[in-house]
Amino acid sequence: MNANIPESDWRRFKEVHAKLLERYCDRILEEVAAASRNTKGTAHERYLKVYKLIKERDKQLANAFDDFRRSTAVLQLGIMRRMKLLTDEELGLFSEQTRIHVEAIASL
Repeated sequence: MNANIPESDWRRFKEVHAKLLERYCDRILEEVAAASRNTKGTAHERYLKVYKLIKERDKQLANAFDDFRRSTAVLQLGIMRRMKLLTDEELGLFSEQTRIHVEAIASL
């Protein structure tokens, strides 16, 4: 896969990156809130469940968001698409070439 992303797509990526990060963090916080409200099990068991959830989601967050470089933008977009963070409308902002690569990565 060509690691280069057109300049216009790189600019769009920089615009949506923060928005998608916020969307993912909101999703995680909703999961944590639901897990902590669950009354099944002891408080310690619920705490361990929340801890495990945050640990897992932090790995996913790092995988999708931490390597913010032009050379990794298409890969990150593909990961974000697979995570159902990047909407059809947002994907439509990118060039056809980038969309094809993003969808290919997301389908892996």
